[in-house]
Amino acid sequence: MGFLMCKEDNGLGCLMKNSASVELDSYFPVRHQRQEDVPKTRFKPRVGKTLSPRRWNAAFSQDGQLDIAGVLRRIQRGGIHPSIKGAVWEFLLGCYDPNSTFEERNEIRQRRREQYAAWKTECKEMAPVIGSGKFITAAIITDDGQPIIETSVNGNLPDDFGGKPSDNGSADKRVIQWKRSLHQIGLDVVRTDRILVFYETEKNQAKLWDILAVYSWFDGDIGYVQGMNDICSPMVILLDDEADAFWCFERAMRRLRENFRCSTTSVGVQSQLSTLAQIIKTIDPKLHQHLEELDGGEYLFAFRMLMVLFRREFSFVDSLYLWEVMWAMEYNPNMYLLYEEPNSSCQNGSQKINNKLLKLYGKFERKNVQTGWTEQKTALAVFVVASVLETKNKRLLKEAKGLDDVVQILGELTGNMDVKKAVKGALKIHKKYLSKVNFIITRVLSAALGGCICCGYLSAAHHHSCRPRNHSCIRLQRECFTIGYILQQA
Repeated sequence: MGFLMCKEDNGLGCLMKNSASVELDSYFPVRHQRQEDVPKTRFKPRVGKTLSPRRWNAAFSQDGQLDIAGVLRRIQRGGIHPSIKGAVWEFLLGCYDPNSTFEERNEIRQRRREQYAAWKTECKEMAPVIGSGKFITAAIITDDGQPIIETSVNGNLPDDFGGKPSDNGSADKRVIQWKRSLHQIGLDVVRTDRILVFYETEKNQAKLWDILAVYSWFDGDIGYVQGMNDICSPMVILLDDEADAFWCFERAMRRLRENFRCSTTSVGVQSQLSTLAQIIKTIDPKLHQHLEELDGGEYLFAFRMLMVLFRREFSFVDSLYLWEVMWAMEYNPNMYLLYEEPNSSCQNGSQKINNKLLKLYGKFERKNVQTGWTEQKTALAVFVVASVLETKNKRLLKEAKGLDDVVQILGELTGNMDVKKAVKGALKIHKKYLSKVNFIITRVLSAALGGCICCGYLSAAHHHSCRPRNHSCIRLQRECFTIGYILQQA
């Protein structure tokens, strides 16, 4: 298959595969012996809906500014053509400002490549296996910082590949922790997307390992956690330059890193599971009650879906399609500025939102802005899980007699889910959820002011105006006071 180089002066900086290919899966070929293990791909590029290479190139002005509103509309309707996914993802994830020029993006790209090279050099000094084209799959260091001589390495390496101990026989705690994670990264790398021809070569596996190892050092607060390999892998495949793939992954982790924050008592994704429980409880209390009776009220059966963004539930191609549609719908035009300048006016909410600016938001985020829910930060993925549960509502209520049944019913979705239907259902649930929650808040605020939910008067003396609903009016007011009291005590 042929490759076309994107023009570097266009600021795209990626390899584009020949878009004349007929078979979509040929962009991500599967090993012949694993063909039967692959879920069927449902996504097909559609003329007039999918963001095509021609439409993508036409979206740039002469100096390189991107018509992000037009791009988002296309992606939300039909995804992105495989030949340009890498370049488009960089914008969706906030690597670049759509208002930047070709020249400005080239400067940013070069600066980031240099930064990545510096971090990689720093890591290589601690563990020379970094950047060698090899990777490790067994521990190289003990808990007290002493190197382990015998270890499993893909290929021959010098004796000091694991680094040298410090003069006092111990190493810095952070260095020890990082080195102890390297073999786990290696074990996960050899299991990552192994059905794909791309990872038949040790070179590509080592590239994924290097990025994850450097990221683990760069983000010492989170480090490496299993599942990051599944998030990073598509970036390695889509972006030819290792540094570009690293920064794309880093931006994706800005959204997801809290899911990977682990402690001895909890995992970060539990926060999203709690939100999922609240959503189902609000929109489908009967299903939520049934799951609670099955001891599934914590929704741990959805753990994997949220942790690796449905990588197991869809084919490789369909999972990428789902990601880009979700990112397009969650798109915030201030994303780049928020990442680069956290203390900007966009962060503190002082920026005014008008109709023109609203068009630059993705469909999901636009709804949040319009309803004032920008601080909640609930990912669209949580609503996608809710959508999946709702599609199996009847079966779960009728057939699930235990958590094993819930897991089995949801497991049958693998390879049988339609991305467009799942996302469409998620948007409907999002709208319904916001409507219900806002109604409750309205009642609470009305009650707090001594008002009436029916007639809107703040004085009880005016309740006659809402007759014949006055009795209902008073009942609702009492409920409002009760809800308000509960919220105050929370």
